Amino acid sequence: MPEVTINSLKALATFKTLFEVGSASGTARLLGMTQSGVSRSLAQLEENLGIQLFLREKNRLLATPEARELYDEILRLMGNIEELRHSVLALKEFGTSRLRIAAIPGLCFGFVPQVVAALLAENSRISISLDMMSSHDVQTAVESSHADIGFITLPATSPQLLTETLLTTEAVALVPEKLALAKQNVVEVSDLRGQHLVISNQPSVSTNPLLELVAEHGVKIAGKTEANIGTISALVANEVGVTVINPITAKDQLSYYDRVKVLPFIPALTFGFGIVYRPEWHASKVLASLKRKSKETLMNY
Repeated sequence: MPEVTINSLKALATFKTLFEVGSASGTARLLGMTQSGVSRSLAQLEENLGIQLFLREKNRLLATPEARELYDEILRLMGNIEELRHSVLALKEFGTSRLRIAAIPGLCFGFVPQVVAALLAENSRISISLDMMSSHDVQTAVESSHADIGFITLPATSPQLLTETLLTTEAVALVPEKLALAKQNVVEVSDLRGQHLVISNQPSVSTNPLLELVAEHGVKIAGKTEANIGTISALVANEVGVTVINPITAKDQLSYYDRVKVLPFIPALTFGFGIVYRPEWHASKVLASLKRKSKETLMNY
């Protein structure tokens, strides 16, 4: 394998320009060299590599297939170098060049993407990946280093992670406008009697706070539809039933055209959201930036 030196790198740069321009005279003008200097550089490169890069016909240079392949490799190398440059700049700015985020579905339909966009607007050099999973799985992913930072439903259950509260809020009721219930100013748990409920498809009924509340107050419902949280608001908008949901998810999912009323719900069902991360991330610049952008985004809610 030919030895790579400063001179050979210069020769490769000269070759790249020569390949693109197609003439030694044009290359010389662009690079501030003499035409004979371009020719010497090409000859030395061909000798060093042991391959012919151009055919010389009637004062013209015709690129060989080997020249095309070498040119493509140079472009690939330049792309890698540019990627490395961005990574170094990101390391200098944030202390990391990539950030892996795991988040619960309830925050993934608007809130977390807005935070990611705000973070990238501040520094586009960092690479970000975002995965959506349950709160328990988010914590497992962060524990095992498959994710760096997680957005979860509080309380956190992992003693290995540090937790910071982002928001504590109360649930709202989503009611199709055609229902008489939509004319009320507030929805009470007793108002759910005879209503069809749309609820999150939890692993077991006992984990659903709305069903627990209904049972606790002896309210008999007409039935229930269980669905992924990403489809609950759409089901209500299509008049499947009524739901009680956190206001962040409701705002992210409802459109201006959905004929759904958003009403306060009594008694209060409290939702808490937070960020979890491993202890070594505590002083991270990117974590500080992410927390700041999260709080700024929450102000829009």
